[in-house]
Amino acid sequence: MMLPHPALHATHAGIWIAHPDGRVEAVTRGAAIARAAETPTIFLNAPLVASRLGYPELSGLDLLELFAFVHPARFAVPTPKGLADALGLPEPEGDEAAARFLGQAAATLLATLSGDWPERAGAWASAQALHRLRWPWAGVVAARLSRPGRDEPWLFSVLPEWEETGGRPPPRPIRLDAGATADRLAHLVGSDAEPRQGQRDYAAAARAVFDPRPAEGRPNMLLAEAGTGIGKTLGYLAPASLWAEQAGGAVWVSTYTKALQRQLDREGARLFADPSVRRRRIVVRKGRENYLCLLNLEDALQGGFAGRAAILAQLVARWAAYTKDGDMIGGDLPGWLTSLFRRAGATALTDRRGECVYAGCPHYRRCFIERASRASQDADLVIANHALVMVNAARGRETGNPPTRIVFDEGHHLFDAADSTFAAALTGQEAIELRRWILGPEGRSRGRRRGLSARLLDVASYDEAGAAALGAAVQMAGALPGDGWLQRLAEGAPFGPIEALLAAVRGTVYARASAQDAGYGLETELAEPDAALVEAAAPAVEALELLHRPLVALGKRLEAVIEDAPDWLDAQARARIEGAIAGLSWRTQTLAGWIALAARIGGPGDPDFVDWLAVDRVEGREFDIGLHRHWLDPTRPLAEAVLKPAQGVLVTSATLRAGGDWDTAEARTGAAHLDAPIGRFEAASPFDYAAMSEVLIVTDIRKGDTAALAGAYARLIEAAGGGALGLFTAIQRLRAVHARIADRLARSGLPLYAQHVDPIDTGTLVDIFRDDPRASLLGTDALRDGVDVPGDSLRLVVMEGVPWPRPTVLHGARRAAGGGSSYDDRVVRARLAQAFGRLIRRQGDRGMFVLLSSATPSRLLAAFPPGVAVTRLTLDMAIARVAARLSSGAAAGDATAAWVPSGGAQ
Repeated sequence: MMLPHPALHATHAGIWIAHPDGRVEAVTRGAAIARAAETPTIFLNAPLVASRLGYPELSGLDLLELFAFVHPARFAVPTPKGLADALGLPEPEGDEAAARFLGQAAATLLATLSGDWPERAGAWASAQALHRLRWPWAGVVAARLSRPGRDEPWLFSVLPEWEETGGRPPPRPIRLDAGATADRLAHLVGSDAEPRQGQRDYAAAARAVFDPRPAEGRPNMLLAEAGTGIGKTLGYLAPASLWAEQAGGAVWVSTYTKALQRQLDREGARLFADPSVRRRRIVVRKGRENYLCLLNLEDALQGGFAGRAAILAQLVARWAAYTKDGDMIGGDLPGWLTSLFRRAGATALTDRRGECVYAGCPHYRRCFIERASRASQDADLVIANHALVMVNAARGRETGNPPTRIVFDEGHHLFDAADSTFAAALTGQEAIELRRWILGPEGRSRGRRRGLSARLLDVASYDEAGAAALGAAVQMAGALPGDGWLQRLAEGAPFGPIEALLAAVRGTVYARASAQDAGYGLETELAEPDAALVEAAAPAVEALELLHRPLVALGKRLEAVIEDAPDWLDAQARARIEGAIAGLSWRTQTLAGWIALAARIGGPGDPDFVDWLAVDRVEGREFDIGLHRHWLDPTRPLAEAVLKPAQGVLVTSATLRAGGDWDTAEARTGAAHLDAPIGRFEAASPFDYAAMSEVLIVTDIRKGDTAALAGAYARLIEAAGGGALGLFTAIQRLRAVHARIADRLARSGLPLYAQHVDPIDTGTLVDIFRDDPRASLLGTDALRDGVDVPGDSLRLVVMEGVPWPRPTVLHGARRAAGGGSSYDDRVVRARLAQAFGRLIRRQGDRGMFVLLSSATPSRLLAAFPPGVAVTRLTLDMAIARVAARLSSGAAAGDATAAWVPSGGAQ
């Protein structure tokens, strides 16, 4: 039964309204806005439709919200085609059919509510709460839901509790048998798979990583470059899973992107077919800020959120009852759900401020974060990201339980991950987060105050010295920046010594720096500081030291309480105090880094570090100010904190040496800092890149000519019939190109999506792109690597120019230390190799790589696989070539049709 509401479908090609009687009419933007404002209207993805209409206040009946209510913890690509696939409905053909389909999809979802379906439990109570919040769908939903025979239980009483375990003993020292490793690989690959010698060689080489190490500080380390298509994931999972099974230990598999984490999680079905066994043996771990905080959710459900944010909280509560692991960022919560609410309240539902009260929380036994942490202690394979593995390894040395066997996949990102992990930043935003952790939220927050005093009330009443240290820390935290600090700095009225230092930083930056891109961030090297900056440094250092000392003392008193174990110290209290100790250890280390950084002002620099001052801005609006310190070579702390304590480390990637040789790979992964022999393995891709791909360098697009650049993108995408990934080095140019060509392409039936333009998270944009072979996607660095879109959906990569590094203070220092222009060349070749790697992902893929830069030096072309033809030509010639190689082949449905590679480089 169709609803008595019109449906509105808007794209760059036009706007259509489907009436309840089945009529569909094309309307103007003004007419569509008027209709949506006066009549409850069905649409798909309100923020996206609002951006198409230019009407940000759009509200109504969003099908994605209804889908999230009916099918929590399920994903649908947020397009008419994607929703049709998720609901088992015929795919609409054309925009008029898409408008009509929206009403059909609504009717299908609402019909589900009249019967029993897997997510029935909790729906009635949730619908009542949403009705009170005036959710647009509440009336029609409530009319179709029958009240259950008895009241539905409160969400927090039905979530399963995690179980405490005694921990596992240390792994047994074993050596894997070569035959057993080969057998395990054969099992994972399956009997129907095509045999790949490169994959077998890879697994055999990776086996040695799991041998007992020869001496302390000398891990078995292998650098393995395996080209796309080798099958390196199963290649290392074979020995890793076999070692975990035989030795009784855990292997940490580390990635840089969430996409690879999801792939590894899926591959787990090959190891453990039984889902319940798989959940125990393979655990995905992420940082605390990724998981839903149940205490924050309870606060939100009990009035802490209002308006649209309160509706989001109710839909997240529906999801929480069905989620696999509570991961809100990249897990089974659809990435589009929070973007529907313009992220209103989404960040407040996770533990982003480190305010966890651990065992003091009433939901501690059901906490998603604690469950994942404990599950990883007994898992065979722990899938995590580089930053989390580094942090756990560094803190593991304090607890005596660091990861001992580590596989770093996407290893070419190891340098960048270490650079972020081991950096220090004394900024306003970082300081205010520390203040909140110590004092609790400011203002009239409805949430429980979660400062240190509230979390450690029983300790303060029991231990006099601990209470004194706690009181001093709370008092000294008042010197840190508080709410409104940016406004005070802009007005020239800083409060306290830390804000005074930040004000001096701001003044120095504006006096010295020049914007590379108008309106964006500014920075300057911390050298030859002016008098105001030097004068502000000493009081700031003193204030930080006055805070650091009581926090260190408090940590020691808490350790003494744990050691003495008073009568009131039950398991929950112990866990809460241990959590506070861990938080104090992290934050005292952070404070020590801040003190060293601020004390360096006016004194000599440290050659191991690069220090600079920065004002971070977005479109001219300041959002942070402060001092930054990075290691000149971040693989030094990586080697000390992560590699040397490990028994075995495998670092692998398809582009591990991109931009250099094996010595470069060792330098970028920390292997150069080990006093141990490093294994090297290389396996070329089985793909015939020379036959199935081509590189075109367009020579007649003048740099800085935005109109010509936009025209080139439009014509190339039209020639390929879509399926294009457009990469930019600047957001401004991306937006300018998108604004010029989106309507034109849409009228040709070629949808165009873009990062930093469309109100959709990056992961969902990639899902939409992957789902539609005629769609194209524009993006920046985040899309240059880690995007896995096999098949016809990605057959053309277009880069606006050579991806030279931005001339930052940090890059300048590393360039000087790394060989000048040769360092830049290595960086660019690595980026080109990663971008080219998006093209050919599976056997049978084919594609073209177009670089819109006549000034591309020939020395950079080594980034592309040997034998791939590189041709310099005009735009008209490139368009003809793309049309001949891609469009006709796609139309014929034959991957090799009309594919005749050109000659060599010209």
